Amino acid sequence: MDYIPAKTIISQYSKENSWFGINYNMNIYKGCSHGCIYCDSRSECYGIDNFHRVRVKENAIQLIREELKSKRRTGVVGTGAMSDPYNPFEKELMLTRKALEQINELNFGIAIATKSNLITRDIDILKRIKEHSPVIVKITITTFNDELCKKVEPNVCVSSERFDAIKKLSDNGIFVGVLLMPILPFINDDEENIINIIRKAHESGAKFILAYGMGVTLRQNQRDYFYNQLMNLFPDENLVEKYRTSFGNKYACSSIKSKRLWKIFKDECERLGILYKMQDIVSDYKREYDDKQISWF
Repeated sequence: MDYIPAKTIISQYSKENSWFGINYNMNIYKGCSHGCIYCDSRSECYGIDNFHRVRVKENAIQLIREELKSKRRTGVVGTGAMSDPYNPFEKELMLTRKALEQINELNFGIAIATKSNLITRDIDILKRIKEHSPVIVKITITTFNDELCKKVEPNVCVSSERFDAIKKLSDNGIFVGVLLMPILPFINDDEENIINIIRKAHESGAKFILAYGMGVTLRQNQRDYFYNQLMNLFPDENLVEKYRTSFGNKYACSSIKSKRLWKIFKDECERLGILYKMQDIVSDYKREYDDKQISWF
């Protein structure tokens, strides 16, 4: 494990960020070893060399404590945007767990995005944070099929294990849901996949499912990486040619069935009472906290 110097880990305050209403961003790790073939964080614009190699920011917990204590306002700290906070090294290093302990002690909230079921280890701390501040967990699930999951997300637990994690979190009162993204054209953009994910999420106690664009984003070196992976993983399906013909060099590559898939997604979420609009998700997971704030006055 390599350690890299860092002057800061917690971002500046942002008033009600449109992405799940977070106020601060936190990334303890740099790079990700999950190996997801579609990850946009691999793009050159983010400047992360050797993206597949996980590195740790030096003195991370001390920095986090000092930065949180210096903030004039509490709020929700988001983590998992650029690097999964529950990568395999976290099991031994426990830096995300230690950061959650600081977040709890200093009365901040937390918004976590992950693909790993290791998050269930920290249910005890998440429950303590929930006593005073908003908590939301977003678990990415792109395919209901575990075998396809092993291909497109090879180095992290399969979808069925993520649904199990959602169930454990929900059973413990944690506001948890699914990030249904990306949808890969010609790969997982079928009605059965969408419906199965929604129904299993509901069965597992998910409060929300967020889908965006019913497609995938491709740019710079990430497009080349993605195409190389498609040729290796699906050699007989001519997927690269389908992408080039359908999308050229477009950044946003929406499924040719996106309108139909969105209608199915929307109708099924509404039928099962699952939130799917960002403003409704934010309002719901913060409602208890906002009610407490009002009662204090």
